[in-house]
Amino acid sequence: MPAGLLPIIYLAFISLGLPDSAIGSAWPTMAPQLGAGISWVGAITMIISCGTIFSSLMSVRVVERFGTGRVTVASVVLTAAALVGFSQAQAFWQLVLLAIPYGLGAGAVDAALNAYVAVHYESQHMSWLHCMWGVGASTGPIIMAQCLNGATWSLGFLVLGGIQVLIAVVITLSLPLWRDKKLPHSEEGHAAGEGAVHHKTRAELLRIPGVPAVLICFFCYCALEGTCGTWAATYCNLGRGIDAATAAGWASLFYLGITAGRAVSGFISMKMRDHDMIRLGQGIILIGLLLVVSPWSATMLAPGLVLIGAGCAPIYPSIIHATPARFGDEVALELTGMQMAFANIGSLVMSPLFGVIAQTISVALYPFYLVALLVVMVLAGEKLNRIMVCQSRI
Repeated sequence: MPAGLLPIIYLAFISLGLPDSAIGSAWPTMAPQLGAGISWVGAITMIISCGTIFSSLMSVRVVERFGTGRVTVASVVLTAAALVGFSQAQAFWQLVLLAIPYGLGAGAVDAALNAYVAVHYESQHMSWLHCMWGVGASTGPIIMAQCLNGATWSLGFLVLGGIQVLIAVVITLSLPLWRDKKLPHSEEGHAAGEGAVHHKTRAELLRIPGVPAVLICFFCYCALEGTCGTWAATYCNLGRGIDAATAAGWASLFYLGITAGRAVSGFISMKMRDHDMIRLGQGIILIGLLLVVSPWSATMLAPGLVLIGAGCAPIYPSIIHATPARFGDEVALELTGMQMAFANIGSLVMSPLFGVIAQTISVALYPFYLVALLVVMVLAGEKLNRIMVCQSRI
């Protein structure tokens, strides 16, 4: 692949992360001005997640028709349009409508780029790709905070939308560099006489040995990541008695652990195989959870959250990167889209579920909830490894 394309792909993933935390950062200021309740932001994030799930599942057909480069451009443009629209919103219902193109754009570029890198590049680039998401996710709130200090949340979304437009222009200029691999079931492969176009149905994909296990593994991973990040500050504050300001700062350590961990795991992956990287991450998460649940001292919470983030770091990129080797290039894009959908369902369902548990029972169950998700993830991952060993694919 052209050497100049990889920085463009990294830039596209920064654009994916940029707006992810911006809405949450601006919401306490936005809500009263729009006449919305503080809890209403959940409706926006759910709509975005639903759009992401839908576009992830449809990504294979869109990418085969238009190519990964063009789909990436269109997705970034959709996200940019939604962010600019957010900046002009005067009522909550407008945000609800704008969340639809936002989610569609985010899901399409996520699935398309993950599959592209999994097929065309080595494992370390997948880790660094997701590290770039962390860079974007960390930068978005900083931009929003600066705009809130000197102006309004509207300017913050306008700036983020403008950055997305510039990124879309750069990706457009790079289109001649993109080379999608011609797969046997694609229209290009059919034209070359390689056989009829055939897209596997969801049922056919689920019948492939190992697919149900990898979907469960991915579901649990993203449920763990989403729950851990969303409820860390609440657990530290209400469950362990840490003051609110300190608890908020400690919660950010989880994301710092993910970002730094992915930068480091890119180098480690040069020496370790994908399934070993996943096991390493799961082991580090377990150590982090033991520190979080430790009754010895509340000071163990901060390093525990960092370790959980660091453990999460290699799992997502390693699962995605292993997809072509485990299941074949011909279904890599379809399965990547399916995995993205399950990932978003995991975050969409399991994090709010813990909110219900915390409200009705106790927020102190936070680390035990995470342990349960980790156990199911490990069991599913090891079942997948056994299947792959039987088929000699690892």
